[in-house]
Amino acid sequence: MIRLWYAAYSLFLHLLVPAALAHLWLRGRRQPEYRAHVGERFGRYGPRPFGGLIWIHAVSVGETRASQPLVAALMREYPQHRLLFTHTTPTGRETGEQLFGDRVSRVYLPYDLPWAVERFLDTFEPEFGLLMETELWPNLARSAARRRIALYLVNARMSEKSARGYGRLATLTRETLRKLTAVAAQTHSDAQRLTHLGARDVLVTGNLKFDVTPPPASAETGKVLRTLFGTDRPVWMAASTREGEEALVLDALEQMERTAALLVLVPRHPQRFEEVATLLASRGIAFQRRSAAEAVRPETRVVLGDSMGELFAYYHAADVAFIGGSLLPLGGQNLIEACAVGVPVLIGPHTFNFADATRLAIKAGAAVTVPDPVRLAAEVQRLLGDRASREEMAAAGLRFASEHRGATDRVIALIAQTRPRPR
Repeated sequence: MIRLWYAAYSLFLHLLVPAALAHLWLRGRRQPEYRAHVGERFGRYGPRPFGGLIWIHAVSVGETRASQPLVAALMREYPQHRLLFTHTTPTGRETGEQLFGDRVSRVYLPYDLPWAVERFLDTFEPEFGLLMETELWPNLARSAARRRIALYLVNARMSEKSARGYGRLATLTRETLRKLTAVAAQTHSDAQRLTHLGARDVLVTGNLKFDVTPPPASAETGKVLRTLFGTDRPVWMAASTREGEEALVLDALEQMERTAALLVLVPRHPQRFEEVATLLASRGIAFQRRSAAEAVRPETRVVLGDSMGELFAYYHAADVAFIGGSLLPLGGQNLIEACAVGVPVLIGPHTFNFADATRLAIKAGAAVTVPDPVRLAAEVQRLLGDRASREEMAAAGLRFASEHRGATDRVIALIAQTRPRPR
């Protein structure tokens, strides 16, 4: 019966290939990088990097950034190995290049077609692989198991919504999870849901994102940004905003007509910078671009954060940070980085992708929930006018981030205990 499930699944994926190619072409109109390296998505690669390989799959920006402490630990523990990163999105690939440069190799993970997966594994022959967060690909896991390649799901999370989705394909999900060598879950809730779906050898290791520390250079860049923004002017930021959310943030801004506060608006995806610039212009809001690197004029109300790799610096330059992806039902974005810098955090009601971290941050006094733009405006104004509250939340954020570190060491220990000897 399970063979029929795999056959039906693979047939369905083959039927989707024309749609996948059309998707790459259409996305390429806004982001040309989607039209590059298309062969890699079907298992066609250049020469294999020399030496033993450890493979990490990080879909996009968030997973790639979260992998930083793990990458450092793997380089320390396995100095004779080369790290291979696979990504799904161009922004993830670009983030990997910014963070790690030539220290790692990077390609796209192929679509989960049996022959494409076989080509990938034939080419690179990794000693073991790490899948970041929630990446369950039946043919990939099956092929790795056949070759006795240890495969781990690390920093694993499974929301109730995702668990219901995977539960609709219970047989295939169970078989995929049981092909994994082990699972390192973020929380007990994640572990319970994964176990219920069929995973074995699940260990709660914590969230790797707590181990990501601000780069030392980000504080200096933050000082430069704050000088450009104006040292005497209150600054609040909206970080990692998603489509449809910038309009709500600007609604909040318009509730604050009497304040001189500057909004730094940082969209999550770089391909949307121009779209957000158009939105600002259509609303008649005076704005400047971060990329212009100019001092902010008194009449400017918004700085559009159209740069990559500077999120920590933006946090250093802000008095208050709202974390995007949370005013609409998009699951939220990572609030841990803002807490680790020591900036007070505001976050919307939709945080199912970061439910545990958000709950803990609120309990610690590092974050406050805002249900809508009106409350967002009110909380920003309250905090900007109350230095003592800001300092209290900042200190709570630093403690919160520090107290939950250690996931990296636990993942490394799990790998050492469970991976087979090199073939």
